[in-house]
Amino acid sequence: MDFIEELTWRGMVHSIMPGTEEQLKKEMTTAYLGIDPTADSLHIGHLCGVMMLRHFQRCGHKPLALIGGATGMIGDPSGKSAERNLLDEETLRHNQAAIKAQLSKFLDFDSDAPNRAEMVNNYDWTKGVSFLDFAREIGKHITVNYMMAKDSVKKRLNGEARDGLSFTEFTYQLLQGFDYLTLYQDKNCRLQLGGSDQWGNITTGTELIRRKLGGEAYALTCPLITKADGGKFGKTESGNVWLDPKRTSPYKFYQFWLNVSDEDAEKYLKIFTFLTKEEIEELAAEHQANPGGRPMQKRLAKELTEMVHSPEDYEAAVAASEILFSNKAAEALRQLDEATLLDVFDGVPRFDVSREELAAGIPVLDLLAVKTQVFPSKAEARKMIQGGGLSVNKEKLTDPSATIDAGNLLGGKYIHIQKGKKNHYLLQAK
Repeated sequence: MDFIEELTWRGMVHSIMPGTEEQLKKEMTTAYLGIDPTADSLHIGHLCGVMMLRHFQRCGHKPLALIGGATGMIGDPSGKSAERNLLDEETLRHNQAAIKAQLSKFLDFDSDAPNRAEMVNNYDWTKGVSFLDFAREIGKHITVNYMMAKDSVKKRLNGEARDGLSFTEFTYQLLQGFDYLTLYQDKNCRLQLGGSDQWGNITTGTELIRRKLGGEAYALTCPLITKADGGKFGKTESGNVWLDPKRTSPYKFYQFWLNVSDEDAEKYLKIFTFLTKEEIEELAAEHQANPGGRPMQKRLAKELTEMVHSPEDYEAAVAASEILFSNKAAEALRQLDEATLLDVFDGVPRFDVSREELAAGIPVLDLLAVKTQVFPSKAEARKMIQGGGLSVNKEKLTDPSATIDAGNLLGGKYIHIQKGKKNHYLLQAK
């Protein structure tokens, strides 16, 4: 496989420095991509970069994942309007270990292959460098004029940020250049990958290597991922879509991809999966013939959920997704863990019910019309039950004299009530 060719048809190349393609064709090349360690999980905003590293390794080259331990203590002005929170070393080390575990699902860190991936942390080579050494050995090679010309700096200086640009942030591109220089010398790294907002920082590194060592180094960036409607990719009402199942459940992760637009689905299939060009074209044709079946979104959600989580998590997410719309989902409902149950029924009306009273048993009409407000009156509840329109935990209830007790609790805590086809309620024992 040819790395540039593969990324190009997938729409993953924004800018590329002349000579990059020739370098990759000449020999196995080492490249690095920086990852912000400000959380102990990656989110889907990181995925394009991670996929670049994965493609790079699949094409026979050696990927380095650089954790920005030192730069995470400073903050990068690129694309930001304010300084980020600075982290202590203990937090950074914890975040690094968690991120490596996630990256291990995408990259081979453990084999004996010459192109096995490595993780490095720029804190390790930066912490012992004095300010005077840095100014003398690095700072003298890059002029202030050169640094001021970078878009990330100009935007902050031109009033986009309320508090301007701190000296700490201004030095960020020098620190990133120092990373590239160090990896060039220690790891024979010849290429840096990143998002298009990083172009200025990356080229500072290539310039530093040229001026200090007379060496040739290269750069390649991917476009920042956008949504067709102009909204920010990867953001939901509740925030980032994380790869850590404790932060974003596999069900919610699956739902995010399942609900992308038709236009975005085809683009995301190219960027976030390893399906071939022919497979994606077939899916697009199938989608055009039957857009209601959403084959592109379904395949996208399957590929991503299995890759980031597991095939079992994918199957569970599919089963959970069908619960709202299926009349035969009683068993699937009982299998849900609490986090997924709450995700499935996120936003539906919820009522608290006395655990003590449930233990003794509550007549269903009292439960639905007195203890809760699922129905405004017992008469309406009785009519719905007799008409076959009420389900308890996805099992149809036809006897208005029935009693609901603790045996009906899901996970010892919840009861799901469905009124008609679309009205769902969650009762919680307290």
